[in-house]
Amino acid sequence: MLSLQPILQHLRSRPRLTGILCVIGGVSCFTTQDTVIKFLSAGYPLHQIIFVRGTIALIFILVVFVPLEGGLRRLYTHRLGLHALRGMTIVFANLFFFAGLASLPLGETTAIIFVAPLLITVLAAVFLHEKVNKRRWIAVGVGLLGTTFMIRPGTSVFNPMMFLPLLSAACYALFQIMSRHIGSTESASTMAFYVQLMFIVVSALIGLLVGDGRFAVDDNPTLNFLLRAWVWPNDRDLILLAGVGTLSGIGAYLISQGYRITEASLVAPFEYAALPSAMAWSILFFGDWPDNWSWLGITLILGAGLYAFFQSNVQGRNR
Repeated sequence: MLSLQPILQHLRSRPRLTGILCVIGGVSCFTTQDTVIKFLSAGYPLHQIIFVRGTIALIFILVVFVPLEGGLRRLYTHRLGLHALRGMTIVFANLFFFAGLASLPLGETTAIIFVAPLLITVLAAVFLHEKVNKRRWIAVGVGLLGTTFMIRPGTSVFNPMMFLPLLSAACYALFQIMSRHIGSTESASTMAFYVQLMFIVVSALIGLLVGDGRFAVDDNPTLNFLLRAWVWPNDRDLILLAGVGTLSGIGAYLISQGYRITEASLVAPFEYAALPSAMAWSILFFGDWPDNWSWLGITLILGAGLYAFFQSNVQGRNR
């Protein structure tokens, strides 16, 4: 029988490699999840999807990951306020992202959200005092220029909904900086647990306030996705929702672990691994082909992220 012990020992001895693999695995889970949620957005409200996803993910974390890290006692924390604040940043990141996804193509929405690793580089320098060289600052500027090409404010193709994934990127960057800050004392399962708990609490509150559908509108896909009444899912959609919850639980754990065990500025660029798959799913499943300006913006964002990673490695070797 094949033993995983040698592989696990190798990964433990190489925290930087392990952190990178965790982040790649985590964003792959979330890209698949995003595709399913966009599919479900035509029939279910966002707060219902997030509530079901959070509940399933929380159960998955408690059953699978918490026992691996020492049991329920690991969930006890002296930093409950920070966990709640960190959870709120990712809750709003999700609300902004999925609200935009109801009106925007999956690939382009995902591309804009991937300015977040560049924002993480900025925030890591400001709040975590991680050293960032001049070339990485240039990469940040190029990535933001690519975002401008995609949003194109002031033109006839401008869609104000494009600002939603940009707001999501800012919230997500704050989330990851906080992950790095509290990761020195908290386990990955603890961090993932409180994130899912915040998803459940916030989505339940929204459901209690607007879940009867009295504020729903039919002429705006984004508002309708936010305010639509709760609907009991059919058998197929129950399976999809269960899959979304499972992917969310695995992804949250892997992302938390990746940012916990190594530098934020190192692992952040590897989140771009999700961008090619998001573009592929957008084209294959929804027929959304970006225009030339969007392709240029996507290329700049992707190139800036990869260049920032390269510069991070060079800077690390020169220390």
